[in-house]
Amino acid sequence: MYKHILIATDGSEIAQKGVDHGLLLAKNLDAKVMVVTVTEPFPIYAGEGWALGPGDFERYDADQIKFAQELLAPIKASADRLGVTCETRHVPNRRPAEAILDTAAEEDCSLIVMASHGRRGLERLFLGSQTQEVVSRSSLPVLVVR
Repeated sequence: MYKHILIATDGSEIAQKGVDHGLLLAKNLDAKVMVVTVTEPFPIYAGEGWALGPGDFERYDADQIKFAQELLAPIKASADRLGVTCETRHVPNRRPAEAILDTAAEEDCSLIVMASHGRRGLERLFLGSQTQEVVSRSSLPVLVVR
């Protein structure tokens, strides 16, 4: 049923549970995986006393690329050890939910696997939930790991 699984991760400990679950599911189903991580655009705040220097955007982008490479390499190695065909992708300068949904569509995935941080109440209201947005907007099945 599921032959191409997109696994989303932000590098957090909770997201790693989703990665581990998704890789094992792919192994058991003989499915291939696309592991994606998304880095958001440079945060720009309007305020007194803070001015961006000429290299700030470039340094931010370079740091995000380095973060993604360091995050995705061990996941790819874990997939290889399990015998799971795995591709990785870093999507820079995007909102995570949008990038996850777009990547799943572009790659013709049949399932999205991601973790939920399980935030409730005001914390969820203020922080939002990328997982909730993916679940509510996806035309694909979404497996949420807690």
